[in-house]
Amino acid sequence: MGSIGTLLSWGSDGWLDEIAYGVFVTVSLAVATLPLGLLIGFFVALAKQSSEASVRMAGNIYTTIFRGLPELVTLFLVYYGAQIGIQAVIRTVQPGATVDVNSFISGMVALGVVFSAYVSEVFLSAFRAIPRGQYEGGYAIGLTKGQTMRLVVLPQLIRIALPGLANLWLILLKETALVSAIGLNDILRWSGIAARVEREPFLFYSFAALMYLCLTIISSFGINKIERAVGPQEPAR
Repeated sequence: MGSIGTLLSWGSDGWLDEIAYGVFVTVSLAVATLPLGLLIGFFVALAKQSSEASVRMAGNIYTTIFRGLPELVTLFLVYYGAQIGIQAVIRTVQPGATVDVNSFISGMVALGVVFSAYVSEVFLSAFRAIPRGQYEGGYAIGLTKGQTMRLVVLPQLIRIALPGLANLWLILLKETALVSAIGLNDILRWSGIAARVEREPFLFYSFAALMYLCLTIISSFGINKIERAVGPQEPAR
């Protein structure tokens, strides 16, 4: 056991190198998950307001499942289920073969589907806040459905949905801590290893909490700048 300054220093005597790498992994995972969740969530929101009953039902089932399951359970299902599925396929070609699933990809997929289920609700509310006259106006000037969506609806949709999406981003950033359960070397995993080795759990978990808090504060400043840049959240009338 060393002093706090030594334990939280760079180099062979401290753990700051490893925890800094954990911060990089945490941010990388959150950034990689964000576009996946946004894309899936957008299409699920479109499905949930479709005129086709079966498509609406599929969208509702998707959100019910992934909003209902605990995130950690979803993570385990993706991580271990992917291993079982891939091994079953490989063993049809090469019996006895084993495969290790990448924990980063598994974490990205698991967090992405959960994130997308909540994103779809934010987008759905934003869609409903845009008056039907906006669509009709686009069609009236000769725009196709795709052009109306891209040029008329999407700019308003982003402004309306941004506060809700910002809150979900902060939640996603914190939920990346779950991936330590499948061996990904994020902030929490390195802090846990340091806590066990040095027998200083309060110190290292407090430092991990500080790292997450710093990431949240930095994100909040970035979100505020984006919200000021895109303007007010009210849809055009």
